[in-house]
Amino acid sequence: MAKWLAALRTPVGAFSATLLLLVFALAVFAPILWHDNAFAIDTEAIAQGPSAAHWLGTDDLGRDILFRVLVATRLSVLLAVFATVIGVVTGLVLGTLPSLLPRPAARLVTAAVNIAVAFPGLLLVLFFSVIFGVGAQGAVLAVGFALAPAFARLAQTLSASVAGQDFVSAARISGVGRIRLLVRHILPNIGEPLVVNATLGAGASLLAFAGLSFLGIGVQAPEYDWGRLLGEGLNGIYVNPAAALAPGVAVVLAGLAFNLAGETVAGVIGVRTGLRKLAPRTVVPAREAVAEDRDDAVLVVENLQVAFPRPAGWTVPVRGVSFTVHAGEAIGVVGESGSGKSLTGLAVSRLVEAPAVVTADRLDFAGRPLLTTPERELRGLLGTSLAMVFQDPMTSFNPTRRIGRQLAEVAEQHQGLPRAKAFERAVDRLRAVRIPAAGRRAKQYPHEFSGGMRQRAMIGMGLMGDPRLIIADEPTTALDVTVQRQLLRLLARTRAERDTAIILISHDIAVVSQTCERMLVMYAGRVVEDMPSAGTPRHPYTRALLAATLDLETDRDTPLAVIPGRPPEPDRVPTGCAFADRCPAVTDRCRLEDPVLESVGSSHRVACWEASASLSTKETVTAGGAE
Repeated sequence: MAKWLAALRTPVGAFSATLLLLVFALAVFAPILWHDNAFAIDTEAIAQGPSAAHWLGTDDLGRDILFRVLVATRLSVLLAVFATVIGVVTGLVLGTLPSLLPRPAARLVTAAVNIAVAFPGLLLVLFFSVIFGVGAQGAVLAVGFALAPAFARLAQTLSASVAGQDFVSAARISGVGRIRLLVRHILPNIGEPLVVNATLGAGASLLAFAGLSFLGIGVQAPEYDWGRLLGEGLNGIYVNPAAALAPGVAVVLAGLAFNLAGETVAGVIGVRTGLRKLAPRTVVPAREAVAEDRDDAVLVVENLQVAFPRPAGWTVPVRGVSFTVHAGEAIGVVGESGSGKSLTGLAVSRLVEAPAVVTADRLDFAGRPLLTTPERELRGLLGTSLAMVFQDPMTSFNPTRRIGRQLAEVAEQHQGLPRAKAFERAVDRLRAVRIPAAGRRAKQYPHEFSGGMRQRAMIGMGLMGDPRLIIADEPTTALDVTVQRQLLRLLARTRAERDTAIILISHDIAVVSQTCERMLVMYAGRVVEDMPSAGTPRHPYTRALLAATLDLETDRDTPLAVIPGRPPEPDRVPTGCAFADRCPAVTDRCRLEDPVLESVGSSHRVACWEASASLSTKETVTAGGAE
């Protein structure tokens, strides 16, 4: 119920509910209140335009057009609803029959549905209208059966996705019959998207009915609906445009009410059928050393997970990430593509949207829990205290708006500055990030900036507030070394002047080691090493990344170092250490147990059985020598 109330409070939800309620209220009460007015003939006002007596004018018999449009609401809506019911029921039967029939018959039904879907909907409506005849009854059947193929395809696809689930196989093995299997196990799990599409289909049915009546093969005299009124009004459109405009507007508004209602329902229950009831698998860092929680901690992350739903369960590309960022600290996050670096940055920025699920034992920014604080309260905090610099600012900036206006919008929304003051601050921020002629550049579009200038403008957008943390996601990618150096110097200067913490996400471990104090090495969605940038790496993956880094002293005659194999897919992470198949020091324990981060020195943690074993051996030897 809370989700529905929240949906109704959104602009789309409130508007669709109001519009739909108005349509149904007119359908119920308009014929009761104004039936006689709609049929009353005024011989002294035949085919006249709008007046005080007749607000939308009259038709060829002197009947009031406004009252006729209002009274026609009931028949128009009823016919559309009946056609939708026929289409949904027929489509549901055709879509689920393949799971009940023998394979040859199922293939025949599927082929028939595929052929019908290939034809345009209007052509199907006209075809069925010829078969069922002229009139309201024939139009209902025509529109309903024309709607059925698309709904059958949807039901067939959804049924097939659910039929492969383990619980359906278990029910089939236990002897459950096909009909009971369909009714008890398949249909309840595909009901929500079917309801959403049925709501959207009602709007399409309303429009199709109006078209048939407009062509003269739908509702027949003396009955009338909006389509018939539109056809009659079109004959005198040059004399009284309102006669044709009014029923047309009624069709548009009613269709809009159904479509927006369908989108509102989809936002609440639509595409996440059943999957939200599952819980992503939990990563429990049983022996992981928890970072020291000091008073100046800007960001605290413990056991962060990001999960995406799929038909067979969940894909968890970020699996239990934990770290802490302090004020004025620069941390680099490195790893191969697909290791979860960028997704971790997006998750802590609250930029991962549904149907993904973000969970954590603790996720605090500036002392506020991000996962439990209401969105409205977080908007001001994140908008002013956290800056995100994306990899490609060309796709992050709106290409149709000027740079200055996009930066000024931040100050207008989160700081309440007037338009002129906000623009002045935007120019000042562009000047702060060393963009020449900032006043002129602020009036230009993103495509008029070079790549490096766009990156600096993106940093300037982050500086529109007073950021305590900047998350830079591959900010130097595709830039030449000169511009890279300028951007890194800009980040360093911002950090020094404002005591701003920085998370630098990069695949270039050399850049991170030169820029940041600490380094988080990620592999297969986890942090495998947390170390000082000047420290000695202990994890085999970190050592392999460093070995693959080129510098001026690299021997050009020696083959380039590579890491054999490739990282595992997020939904196929093996048991034990994810790096085991590529590790030169793998043991049987590595393939059975997944190591967690353990301290191996001052401010140094590593998730590796080899590093832990060597440390234990060293401690034992030291203790023996002391004795």
